[in-house]
Amino acid sequence: MKKGNKYGTHRVLEPQGVLPQPATKVDNNVAEIYDNEILVDVDILNVDSASFTQIKEQAGGDVEKIKEIILNIVATQGKMKNPITGSGGMFIGTVVKIGNALEDKIDLKVGDRIASLVSLSLTPLKIEEIIEVKVNIDQVIVKARAILFETGLYSKLPTDMPDALALAVLDVCGAPAQTARLVKSGDTVVIIGASGKSGILCCYEAKRRAGVTGKVIGVDYSDNGLDALRKLNICDEILKLDATNALSCYDAISKVTNDKLADVVINNVNIQNTEMGSILMCKDRGVVYFFSMATSFTKAALGAEGVGKDIDMIVGNGYALGHAEITLNILREDKGIRDLYEGLYA
Repeated sequence: MKKGNKYGTHRVLEPQGVLPQPATKVDNNVAEIYDNEILVDVDILNVDSASFTQIKEQAGGDVEKIKEIILNIVATQGKMKNPITGSGGMFIGTVVKIGNALEDKIDLKVGDRIASLVSLSLTPLKIEEIIEVKVNIDQVIVKARAILFETGLYSKLPTDMPDALALAVLDVCGAPAQTARLVKSGDTVVIIGASGKSGILCCYEAKRRAGVTGKVIGVDYSDNGLDALRKLNICDEILKLDATNALSCYDAISKVTNDKLADVVINNVNIQNTEMGSILMCKDRGVVYFFSMATSFTKAALGAEGVGKDIDMIVGNGYALGHAEITLNILREDKGIRDLYEGLYA
């Protein structure tokens, strides 16, 4: 086997000298693999929320056009990197082959079922057929193959839950894991997009970490989502707010916190222009965590400066040590969340 670079630069076609994620085109030839690669038969793509929302809007909701857009992206770039959002998603599949430099050095063997924990925006992917598009849950059933690099993160699929359910939550597992790091006992925490897939997991983890002396405020705009959130009993306050309306967000959070605002604000929404709403809800020296791929660094940085907010802003790194297990354990610990997610994703 040919020797590969551990970061996958040997697969970069255009432009030369960059890593696979920022590359505009990668080599997705799966007929042979390098010595430090893992070849996987892919069953399901979980396209990230911001990307799938954009594709769905571009296609006008037409499933055949959605298929066409996805196939065109992969044919052009060799990977599933949305050219508008720059984001990808993840996959689940079965290990087919392991490069000889990795054999006996990793905890995988041929036949293992895994979920990728690195973005599709850097993963060489070859789609033979799109079998089904599950529009409501951002999942695409495919016949495809993908390459994981030596540094590529993955998780063996658990045996105590359906694959599609595990995939759905593992796609956002960085958010609750980072929430666990950021939230301290007694904190006031605002979760924007609280009724979404990552939002509910963040609410649960924030409630656990803030404790009885803390306060978790769930913010969302969907009436159905808010109703589902109320049944889960994972928020102390639930507010219907438009996160793109910064002043209404500020006024509402000021009111329920007696003008103290939030120690931590976690933004999970998949739409643009929610940076200032997040910033204004946060107290000085507080933290805003932008998990959303729709976040603009420029809008956040210059916006905070423009309103004189001395806050720390964190870009949502999808990886945190132990993030997969933290997230899967939420489903094991909370029957209400698991029942809701099984109804949606399994």
